Amino acid sequence: MEQEKLVYTDRRNTGCLKWDELKARFGEDDLLPLWIADMDFKAPALVAQRLHELCDHGVFGYYKTPESYYTAFLNWERERHGYEPQRDWLRYSPGIVAGINWLVTLLTRPGDGIIVMTPVYYPFFYAVRDHGRTLVESPLVNDGGVYTVDFARFERDITENNVKVFILSSPHNPAGRVWQREELARMCEICEKHGVVILSDEIHQDLVQPGHKHLPTALAAGKPEKVVTFASASKTFNLAGFNNAFVVIPDDELRAKFDAFVKPLHLTAGSIDGYVAAQAAFEGGAGWLASLLEQVRENDGIMRAILAEGLPCAVVSPLEGTYLQWIDLRAYLKPGEEEEMIARRCRLAVDYGDWFGPVGTGFIRVNLATKAEHIRAAAEALVRELKA
Repeated sequence: MEQEKLVYTDRRNTGCLKWDELKARFGEDDLLPLWIADMDFKAPALVAQRLHELCDHGVFGYYKTPESYYTAFLNWERERHGYEPQRDWLRYSPGIVAGINWLVTLLTRPGDGIIVMTPVYYPFFYAVRDHGRTLVESPLVNDGGVYTVDFARFERDITENNVKVFILSSPHNPAGRVWQREELARMCEICEKHGVVILSDEIHQDLVQPGHKHLPTALAAGKPEKVVTFASASKTFNLAGFNNAFVVIPDDELRAKFDAFVKPLHLTAGSIDGYVAAQAAFEGGAGWLASLLEQVRENDGIMRAILAEGLPCAVVSPLEGTYLQWIDLRAYLKPGEEEEMIARRCRLAVDYGDWFGPVGTGFIRVNLATKAEHIRAAAEALVRELKA
């Protein structure tokens, strides 16, 4: 496989959230943005080529969903992850968060418990609370930055809170864990025992570092029909603006309910440009992805080295998967001063740890999918301002 060189691009004044919404989100314009999880690199070259071909054609009327789009995804899943879902299990969603929200409404009633393992991707919280369900937080165990599951606590939280659904982040955002087969199997076993359906967000499935292997949750389950898998080309290949994701529903009855739910909403299909971009990425993006993972690994090393020397009590969680670095700064931050120290003094826009649940207070999440120069500048700013 020939690697494709990454191309950094200046995204300012293009309407992107990461760079152009700083004032609205953080109250400042001139911050270095390392927050929302997209990249500062152009997508794989084949994506642009195929989109240019579509634009050159010049007709943008009604399109059917290309069967080649599904074939490209299924080939990618089989070759990269050993997962072979059936074609008729696949459904469209404009994004993984939307899909999770839809399944929450289908699988639960107001007041039902939905469990998450905190710290965790904060839109999971909204998917529960916005529908009047009960959020059940089962904290992960943090041992020196390495996060593991307290299975006894997890099972107890399920049985004591009328839990119907478990929303899983795999690989885990923000802690960077790539769950091992034994861990996933135990999660599935507990959920199957108590009739809990797993919604497995696997959007970071391809962003895994050497020495680790993503295993689709469905492959670890005794009852894979009780696992709904969410996947997309968007995180892997920087295509989030196309609003295109897969929902994999093995259970016939649940799939029929899903179809009945989305039909009156007229949300059964996406736009042709999203299909073209995703298919191109799956078919021709492997070399680009290899370069991305190298860059993320380099950036991870830069941050670790600078913090180890300048802020030795900071704890950076091992980056097994995702391109998101989870940093424990509790030794240097007092509760409530994160915004003042990180945004006002360090001049950085990051995801604050408490966004991921109370157990994240005093942490930050840093997006490594940018050029090394930015990560070095961020690390040096943290040392300069927090060391005092």
